[in-house]
Amino acid sequence: MLMPVILSGGAGTRLWPVSREAHPKPFIVLPDGQSLMQKTLLRAAALKPDTILTITNRDYYFITRDAYAETALAENIALDYLLEPCGRNTAPAIAAGALRLRDRFGDAATMLILPSDHLISDIAGFTAAVQSAMELAEQGYLVTFGIPPTGPETGFGYIEADQAHKLGGAGMAVHRFVEKPSREKAEEYLATGRYYWNSGMFCFRVGDFLTEFARCAPEVSKLVLDAWQATQREQVPVEIDAESFARIADISVDYAVMEHALKVAVVPGRFDWSDIGSWQALSELVDADAAGNRVQGEAVLVDSKNCFVQSEDRLVATLGVENLLVVDTPDALLVADRSRAQDVKRIVQRLKDGGHESARLHRTVHRPWGTYTVLEEGPRFKIKRIVVKPGASLSLQYHHRRSEHWVVVSGSAKIVNGEREIVLGPDQSSYIPAGTAHRLANPGAVDCVMIEVQSGDYLGEDDIVRLEDHYGRK
Repeated sequence: MLMPVILSGGAGTRLWPVSREAHPKPFIVLPDGQSLMQKTLLRAAALKPDTILTITNRDYYFITRDAYAETALAENIALDYLLEPCGRNTAPAIAAGALRLRDRFGDAATMLILPSDHLISDIAGFTAAVQSAMELAEQGYLVTFGIPPTGPETGFGYIEADQAHKLGGAGMAVHRFVEKPSREKAEEYLATGRYYWNSGMFCFRVGDFLTEFARCAPEVSKLVLDAWQATQREQVPVEIDAESFARIADISVDYAVMEHALKVAVVPGRFDWSDIGSWQALSELVDADAAGNRVQGEAVLVDSKNCFVQSEDRLVATLGVENLLVVDTPDALLVADRSRAQDVKRIVQRLKDGGHESARLHRTVHRPWGTYTVLEEGPRFKIKRIVVKPGASLSLQYHHRRSEHWVVVSGSAKIVNGEREIVLGPDQSSYIPAGTAHRLANPGAVDCVMIEVQSGDYLGEDDIVRLEDHYGRK
């Protein structure tokens, strides 16, 4: 029984300003209109499993669920979710997933670990590699997928295969795992033909992984088990106990288990693969013109060579430049030398250090009930466009330091305003003074679109007291 397990975490800081903490890399929409998360789901579904388990942060649950709902997924595939209260890297996440699958399907179930932010187009080649990995997993191996290197890449860890120790089919025993190398070391690895890029994809039986986890990392294993025992497993979706999970070390599955396990195999991935780890990688999905320029969006490039330009909603023009990355979003613009694509994460760290909101949020922010977009803000005011999905509602809440004026643009809005409950249509409005409990709901069958005008001496998103919430937010 094969159970794909999709891991979704991490901010994808090298893809800022499109990837941000609140809307990270797996949800980036590629030129073909699908996100990496959706592509991963469909790739897992192509294996025809009964169930697909997704492990993600609780803050990403609703956006993940909505992204999945947009795909043409077979109705007979069940979607299960396991929510982390905080990030603790891949070892605790995979172990918690194994415990979830053991409870439901037993130790003999086979887990296929798939990061949510990889791009693979050759589904037939991927399926063949998975089949080889499953055969080795049935023999008790913990299997990793190695990608045949196409160059001396310094951004990946490597796996050295023991080519003299064939395991049948495409599999080989793993001699060792090695860290991200220097350029010189990477060239040495490439020349030997024994090394593969570490893809971060794995395949093993639930019981075999948990046994090796307990042997190789007993302290971490015990803490994960403690967290699982403290978790309310009857709830849907299952959310891991926050207090217990926070005590677990931040450690990858490579460090905790794979580098120390007794039976580890590697299956070469004879398929196209990219982790879309930088703007350089993402730009390669766009066709180049005669001058080597790649453009997504509206742009005019004059006397420019080997540039990548992505613009969401306005014209970008370049003149007499070469080898530039230009990524334009409504609230942030990135301009960088293409050779420095891997260093974009340094910008994000600088923003975080300064407490800048653009490291975490876009101008359009996704919420379980819909979205809001900041249209304009200044001293003592902020204007938002709010879209509430049919049947959804915001929390019952109040604010200490701001008042709000809501104007319905389209659809219908059911509003709680203090002691009153009213239903408004287009061109109708309601004023909510500071300190007044209020709620906005959409009782209709189409989106409710509203304009919200905030006024007050403090307009931060943390000035909110939730009295009741359908989505479990505090």
